[in-house]
Amino acid sequence: MTEKAAIEAVLAPIAAGRATVRVEGVRASIILDVTGLPEAAQDALEADIRAAAALPGIEEVRIARTAQRVNRKLIAVASGKGGVGKSTVSANLAIGLARLGRRVGLVDADIYGPSQPKIMGIEGKKPEAHDKKLVPLATPYGVPMLSMGGLVAEGQAIAWRGPMTAGALGQLVDANWGAADTLVIDLPPGTGDVQLTMIQKHRPTGAVIVSTPQDLALIDATRAIDLFAKAGVPVIGLIENMAGYACPHCGEVSDPFGQGGAEAAAAKLGVPFLGRIPLDIAIRTASDAGTPPAAGNGAEAAAFTAIAAQVHDWIETNGG
Repeated sequence: MTEKAAIEAVLAPIAAGRATVRVEGVRASIILDVTGLPEAAQDALEADIRAAAALPGIEEVRIARTAQRVNRKLIAVASGKGGVGKSTVSANLAIGLARLGRRVGLVDADIYGPSQPKIMGIEGKKPEAHDKKLVPLATPYGVPMLSMGGLVAEGQAIAWRGPMTAGALGQLVDANWGAADTLVIDLPPGTGDVQLTMIQKHRPTGAVIVSTPQDLALIDATRAIDLFAKAGVPVIGLIENMAGYACPHCGEVSDPFGQGGAEAAAAKLGVPFLGRIPLDIAIRTASDAGTPPAAGNGAEAAAFTAIAAQVHDWIETNGG
């Protein structure tokens, strides 16, 4: 058996088809495909292969890593105004998509008001950088995340002009997301610099718009839909948040913000209506506690699960 064949045989159970071997005299050169592996797993695999390939007659082992580019889908979650629960929707959508089998990362691009560290239960944790790229933080829900909230001191005001916010967004989106095939991007409210940078430089695959049923919120949601439509970014659909409140004592449902406005607006604008999320104190308390409802199987998870399924199907239909 040649040295090359001997190395290939010993590496077969370790590399699982990821290693290509070439032997020149006493030197073994190995091309290692690390596509989809986290940084720690890449390092561990390389160390195992280096040790296994050092057979008698081989004095030097060279390993070069290679990886295929991941065809990553960017799903922007936007709203025309603040206070409509967009961040809560983003976090639960990301978790819902992950539970459906997608490899999801969450970007908290709400530069001036980052809230995802609290919602996702990782307040106070700071990301590290490797090879000049940020490494997303692990969360308890299998969805790695990056947020400006992890890069500045808690409670510190972020008083940045447009170019600085655009640069920050680039660092978050272009981070080392590893095997993630989908990024859910929680955009700030409105139609300003961050949204324009997202569209121009990072080109979302599609956008999800969040609104409440009241007329003022729907007016602003319409502006957000118009922004993406003019830029040629498909609008996946409109979500009506805070839709109906069921009294925990008598069970009677009231509609403090109105009823059905978002569904009617979606029909008028010709975009899909993805569903309603109720005004439920369980959703609010779970979010404040860092335990997003979509991670569980309670009644409050149902609306998020149904919406995530529709977004998942849309991604699959549109090349996911």
